[in-house]
Amino acid sequence: MSSHERIPVRISDQELARRWSALRALMKAHAVDAAIVQATNDWLGGNVKWLTDIPANNGYPRTVLFYADDLMTVVEMGVFDGRRTLRGEDPIHRGVGTILTTPSFPSIDYTVRYDADLALADLRAHGVRRVGLANGTGFLAGFSQVLRDGLGNFEIVDITEELDVLKAIKSDEEQDLIRRAAALQDDVFSHVCSVIRPGLRDIDVTSAAQMKAQQLGSEQGIFLGASARVGVRSPFMGRHFQGRTLAQGDHLSLLIEVNGPGGFFCEIARTLVLGKASAELLEGFAAVRAAQEHTLSWLKPGVKASDIAAAHDDFMTGRGLPPEIRLYAHSQGYDMVERPLIRRDETMTIAAGMHLAVHPGYETESIFAVICDNYLVGADGPGPCLHRTEKKVFELQ
Repeated sequence: MSSHERIPVRISDQELARRWSALRALMKAHAVDAAIVQATNDWLGGNVKWLTDIPANNGYPRTVLFYADDLMTVVEMGVFDGRRTLRGEDPIHRGVGTILTTPSFPSIDYTVRYDADLALADLRAHGVRRVGLANGTGFLAGFSQVLRDGLGNFEIVDITEELDVLKAIKSDEEQDLIRRAAALQDDVFSHVCSVIRPGLRDIDVTSAAQMKAQQLGSEQGIFLGASARVGVRSPFMGRHFQGRTLAQGDHLSLLIEVNGPGGFFCEIARTLVLGKASAELLEGFAAVRAAQEHTLSWLKPGVKASDIAAAHDDFMTGRGLPPEIRLYAHSQGYDMVERPLIRRDETMTIAAGMHLAVHPGYETESIFAVICDNYLVGADGPGPCLHRTEKKVFELQ
């Protein structure tokens, strides 16, 4: 069976080679023999996907040992003492020399160290002396403790910042897949508009959205939405809180944040009303749409992300609206949320080739005002909105 039968949309060999070359150049600058990344999920585990084109899933740890002068070793869940010798010849596990397996589970405390034991043995077998960790604070705690204890005679270098920068600048191939993800989400939103009606529960609406997204090629993501009668805020809420039944005249705030073909994330949010929107709801949407446009005017190469966040707060408070105290804009890629964050604690600056979601919002007891769309940054600033869905409150009669 060919790899193309197994994987509907895979990144090209040329794109993977570009990433590997960029990381090896980074490692050479730091005299690093091996870089280590780990993930347990496909939502916020982009380092593993970026290197292998294969995500981690369902909480199971997937660890990649990326060598400066050899093929990768992957450590993942499987049989005790499992070893697959691929020699870089496997069409699915491209660039991988060896896959090591062990039946470890984050829910079983004593097993988490098993992955680290395998990784340490492989590092020693490769004669490694200097190790680079990327997002090491995000590793499973047990894995990290055993790994660091075992690396006592190794030099450890944090390469997180540099790898974050590499991931943040999207290649032409990556940008094309990002556009496809945005188009998929537009189609999903259109489908929701065609099926939503009084008598459905919120979870019925998001289930219809999920089914459509997966039919179109999405693998992972979230659908947040909660309905309320007009005059009561309808915040983003997960499946556990989506039991309410819609009635005529109600409204629902919907966030579609799923990946598209190839695994890149975008996100879109709009408000749907089963009837007429209130003047307050329309005014709230107009305010956040204006805030989105204001941020886009700042989103230019060379501008500090923290300066954009400060400008956004000034824009909001100058109109009697609350400042942002969470996160209202950020980059996306294989990670649902990746750097740069448009926030006061971010140190990165905007650069051409970045891809960002911009979703200002605010809430009161009576409204939840929100908008969300994605943009690619060019040499002079953001290009056209990647979503074609109209920027409005959708009044569905």
